[in-house]
Amino acid sequence: MFVYLVAIIASCFVLKILLKTSLVQIIKNWWRILVDGCYVYQFYRVPQFNHNMQENQLYRKVCTYLNSLPCIEDSDFTNLFSGDKSNEISLELDLNQIVIDKFLNARIFWINEKDEFTGLKSLVMKIRKTDKRRVLQPYLQYIHSVFNEIEQRKKEVRLFVNVDNEPWRNGRWRSVSFTHPATFDTIVMDTDLKNKVKSDLELFMKSKQYYHRLGKIWKRSYLLYGPSGTGKSTFIAGIANLLNYNVYDVDLSKVTDDSDLKMLLLQTASKSLIVIEDLDSYLRNKSTAPAPGMSGILNFMDGIISCCGEERIMIFTVNNKDQIDPTVLRPGRIDVHIHFPLCDFNSFKSLANSHLGLKDHKLFTQVEEIFQTGAALSPAEIGEIMISNRSSPTRALKTVISALHINTESRAATRHARRLSESGSVRAVEETADSGIFCRENVREFKKLYGLLRIRSSRKDASFEFDTSDKDNSRHDNY
Repeated sequence: MFVYLVAIIASCFVLKILLKTSLVQIIKNWWRILVDGCYVYQFYRVPQFNHNMQENQLYRKVCTYLNSLPCIEDSDFTNLFSGDKSNEISLELDLNQIVIDKFLNARIFWINEKDEFTGLKSLVMKIRKTDKRRVLQPYLQYIHSVFNEIEQRKKEVRLFVNVDNEPWRNGRWRSVSFTHPATFDTIVMDTDLKNKVKSDLELFMKSKQYYHRLGKIWKRSYLLYGPSGTGKSTFIAGIANLLNYNVYDVDLSKVTDDSDLKMLLLQTASKSLIVIEDLDSYLRNKSTAPAPGMSGILNFMDGIISCCGEERIMIFTVNNKDQIDPTVLRPGRIDVHIHFPLCDFNSFKSLANSHLGLKDHKLFTQVEEIFQTGAALSPAEIGEIMISNRSSPTRALKTVISALHINTESRAATRHARRLSESGSVRAVEETADSGIFCRENVREFKKLYGLLRIRSSRKDASFEFDTSDKDNSRHDNY
């Protein structure tokens, strides 16, 4: 009896050691191979892209579904990524790994593969032939519903940018989370105008049947025009966050020709904003190198290729629409024109309220009088002055007043120089040159004044370079 007892204890001890080693895993793999040999399986491949390098939406849905399964932790190799929240960790299946899912008492195998020659990724589903007719369609519908629940829960907006690095392997778009904080509530815009634009966007989202009844493609186009720093990019971010649409930012400098531009459009998805910024600058500075021309851009806007996908909003930004060919601006290509002017007194009050918490101040009257003389700065310039002097609202307003005074003098000098130059005299030419220098000196003086006041307001801060074209500050938007 003693020998038997020792043998049992020894066997338990050995078994405990074996359970903690790879021997059990080896046995499980052998057993799985043996079982697989007893059944006939059907294989289904879900490629990441089709033959035209368009993204396969089913691939994205299956990836999202598989990465949400608890059994992904049982994979031999799993990637860990930080999530949107600081304490969130997400798991993603690595290449050549297998996930075993169960649905309606059927075992479904998923294998993450990558072609060694083309570099294209795909997911391979393996299911028993005896189960496929009973399980396949309900299972795919289940994946679709789970994906929609996850998307609704996450509500993540993504920013896509076009690249030219091996597009035949990974497509033309790369994406990151779109974390711009701008909303329609934070955009500095006239209330009536903001409500009008918001209503137009919300009506568009509900108009699928209406557009189809008219025989029109379900899309809408906006032209945002105005000087730099007036809020065009912030307005785009506000639309994306309002509609929960992804943003496709088209960089025309990375597009080789008209056909390549069409291919980019084909690879965009529905519920998206397709953005081309500074279109006038591109058309004005276009080189002779291979690049999209006017005809390619027109076809991109409303050509036959634009019917390949719906529920899209196209947004084009320019500094001066008078320099744009009228064929670009005709109805059908551009549905809505929105002007983004320089800051006026009403916009100034909105900026003072949002940046400094001021609804009224004794210096407001002086600021209004200066605006009435024709002084003008962009909302980005005024907003940056307020941000830098937010610890002292009075100092911020005085700095704005000084900047507006310098702007008024510069504008007056420029107008005087223009009048003299039109007279055609030699003296006028000389005075024009002097006035131009005076204008530049005024700008330098404003920057010096701004720098001194910033140093006084925040001595502990690092040095700051004032950039009047900063597009991330608060801005004013208007028709």
